[in-house]
Amino acid sequence: MWDTIQWCVAILKEHFHCQGINVGLNLGEAAGAGIREHLHFHLVPRWNGDSSFMAVLDEVRTIPEHLSSTYNTLQPYFNRSETLPKA
Repeated sequence: MWDTIQWCVAILKEHFHCQGINVGLNLGEAAGAGIREHLHFHLVPRWNGDSSFMAVLDEVRTIPEHLSSTYNTLQPYFNRSETLPKA
């Protein structure tokens, strides 16, 4: 999993030219994962002077575009000939 997160961090840095990235983990139903045995990560690009991480979690948008637009923009990075870094 950590290799995948590092790959995603590299893509976000390459595309958004962000100065940092918050990586958060939701583990279990009470933590917001929705299913008891489920976990998922959030990767949030950050720039000096932007909103705090908690504001981002409260649905404050730091990237002014629709999520589907962001998906369409980032998808080609994941489709490149490079593969997921090997452990």
